[in-house]
Amino acid sequence: MSDVLTRSQVKVPGDARSKDDAIREAGRLLVDAGAVSPAYVDAMFEREKSVSTYMGNFLAIPHGTNEAKDTIGRSAISVVRYDAPVDWDGNEVRFAVGIAGVDNGHLEILGKIAIVFSDTDEVEKLLAAGSADELYDLLQAVNED
Repeated sequence: MSDVLTRSQVKVPGDARSKDDAIREAGRLLVDAGAVSPAYVDAMFEREKSVSTYMGNFLAIPHGTNEAKDTIGRSAISVVRYDAPVDWDGNEVRFAVGIAGVDNGHLEILGKIAIVFSDTDEVEKLLAAGSADELYDLLQAVNED
């Protein structure tokens, strides 16, 4: 299995200033990586309408609906870090992590992301990363089996 996170799927800093733009930005990285079709990004907005993907600790995990699984070519994540917080329904988000998983692979990926972001010391390291390369290096745990 290929890595779910590649360097090209990490962006620092992100350009978005709104939740919708952040979802588009995280989704675009997944599309550009060849992991999903553009229709998956539409499904990310559908998911957000039914339930907020804000998770706490400055993290939102936008992802598509179950109905969009046929738009996923391979499991992947995208990571966008924002210098200024993005308002996510009244919550401050500094990380938008787009997730697409084949055959429920998103559950395993979500678990790995949750472990990293549940540790406030790790989140501080991610916030302090000086570049996309450094952020990518800090997130290598998501690629480990």
